[in-house]
Amino acid sequence: MQFNMMQNNIFDEWFTEPRRYMLQENPFDVLSDRQFMGTYRLSKVLVDELTETVKPFMKASKALSVQRKVLTALRFYASGSYQQDIGEHRGAALSQASVSRCLTEVTEALNNYQIMNKYIHFPANMLELNIVRRGFYDKYSIPGIVGVVDGTHIAIVPPNSEDELYPEHIYVNRKGYHSINTQLICDSDLKILNVCCKFPGSVHDSHIWRLSLVQELLQHLHSIGQTSYFMLGDSGYGLRPWLMTPIYEPQENSSEARCNKWFCKTRSIIERCNGVLKMRFRCLLKHRVLHYSPPKAASIINACVTLHNICITNKLPLVNIDEREDIDLGIINDLPVNNNVNQINPELTAGKRFQKQIINRYFQ
Repeated sequence: MQFNMMQNNIFDEWFTEPRRYMLQENPFDVLSDRQFMGTYRLSKVLVDELTETVKPFMKASKALSVQRKVLTALRFYASGSYQQDIGEHRGAALSQASVSRCLTEVTEALNNYQIMNKYIHFPANMLELNIVRRGFYDKYSIPGIVGVVDGTHIAIVPPNSEDELYPEHIYVNRKGYHSINTQLICDSDLKILNVCCKFPGSVHDSHIWRLSLVQELLQHLHSIGQTSYFMLGDSGYGLRPWLMTPIYEPQENSSEARCNKWFCKTRSIIERCNGVLKMRFRCLLKHRVLHYSPPKAASIINACVTLHNICITNKLPLVNIDEREDIDLGIINDLPVNNNVNQINPELTAGKRFQKQIINRYFQ
């Protein structure tokens, strides 16, 4: 009886608690430039520019300005905290429901084709392709590289097990947690040229690559004789003339071993890119977990990649980032693909021939 009375008193307090009114502070006024970037990841100037960019794709509201909505969403992307915590931040001062609406609106705006294509796009012509190629050559001294590809896993809450469209079991990856396997392709400056986040965690990196439009483009270039363009991938991908992979167990001090050493150094740029993306927008870290359906989680990933490219283009530093070594960045090393079946795969044979030409030319 006494327990029931105490329980009723608790419920009475919850429902009779007076409404709290939070006073919002203008972060443009109260935060220094460094504090502002540490909180929102973008500079004050870039937030103003982003606000103008997304304004045509957002609904007008008397209660909340577009800038306030953008700041609220940026704070979520940067921290990955729960929506109520975001709302109680002094720069937002909003209810959980309002935070949810702000996040949805801004994320949908950043996923608009006009905005995404402006900030995330693989080279659309030979001039742009050669600019990316030159960037890799200046840094790594081997001509022909136009990107590095890899998959990274973004943790999500388990979808409904009875959902016919997004069944729960297909999102379990090889490490045992639910995720979206996100393919990233970056250039030599850590800018992301292509992102694909529509596949569940159980899907292999190489399968996503085989269905990629970038793979089709490079394959087409090679078919018309433009064979001096290729990408780098890890041993989980199949060797092709347009996708170089490391050599399996080369002899010590051999030209193949020297090639592998160079390859690993060059390919590590995608791991640095992935690290910068997730450390800057911590909602993508494994231990934060996106508490949304797969489609909305994918939209949040796209939004963060867009913002990442804005930061890279404007050379913004990482501010107030705790770069601990034990953070799981969601990279799962897939088992190596068998690249020794020459007789039944002419593309693999051509890839091994091209790989040998690179070794003979640059690592003898």
